Amino acid sequence: MNILRYALKSAFKSIWIEKWFNLIAISAISIGLFILCAFVMLTLNMDSAIQRWSKSFGIIVYLSDGLSREEEEKVGDQFRSDPDISEVKYISKETALENVRSALGSNSLILDVFKGNPLPSSFELKIKSDLLQPAYIREKAAKIEKMNGIKEVQYGEKWLSSLNTATKIMKIFAIFFGGGIFVAITFITYSIIKIFFHRRKDDIETLKLLGAPRMFIRLPLLIEGMFMGSVGGALSSIALFIIYSLVYAKVAEYVPSIKLIIASMPIFLYVLVPVSGALMSLVGSFIAIGRIRY
Repeated sequence: MNILRYALKSAFKSIWIEKWFNLIAISAISIGLFILCAFVMLTLNMDSAIQRWSKSFGIIVYLSDGLSREEEEKVGDQFRSDPDISEVKYISKETALENVRSALGSNSLILDVFKGNPLPSSFELKIKSDLLQPAYIREKAAKIEKMNGIKEVQYGEKWLSSLNTATKIMKIFAIFFGGGIFVAITFITYSIIKIFFHRRKDDIETLKLLGAPRMFIRLPLLIEGMFMGSVGGALSSIALFIIYSLVYAKVAEYVPSIKLIIASMPIFLYVLVPVSGALMSLVGSFIAIGRIRY
């Protein structure tokens, strides 16, 4: 208990004396963690947007001309019995024509040049969200196209592939970027603690002569390292939350629908950032005091 009391008193005394070194370290750590958190938030928002988009993703199946109503129903029953399809919507030729007329508005007169209804009947199929992988959808569409009575199959292959690729790249980049930030914060703490150690070399020699144990000498340095990391993490969390709130509120004034698209980081991540900063700095402090012989 006495060791801990001494370590805390010594650490906070040193933090005040070496305030400029600590300020530089805290600023560097907070900037690094802020950039990492902003990237994580961007990745989470993109992943969330893809998840929302995937719920409305569908395959449009156009039926061949000349099919009877019974044959169309038979095709529909095949889709409804498919465990991979979550929703089946039938659109008749008449409904399709009405939808086109409604979309064209006053320009719908151009449809009068056709003698009959040129549009085919179709089915809109919703695939289960956990199966929305480009390779699977491509294979599924190819199988549907081979069914009897099917004229054409359409789906957003390019969009699905692009979004999946972008998400994977961002997640991989986030892992490497997070590793880079970890190394940077560890090195910053290592360098600062090493400087502190050498600046107090005379005091440490005196403590050694008095028989002070290693932990008695090391603990204040470890506490200083954790302090730098935790304060830097806390500042980055606060800055990120304030900037997000201001931007969100400003953009929402002009684009209210942005509330449905942009999401903040979960609360637990805001708390986790200072803890992560403290642990990263603790690793750097351990390496620093472990490499110095005394």
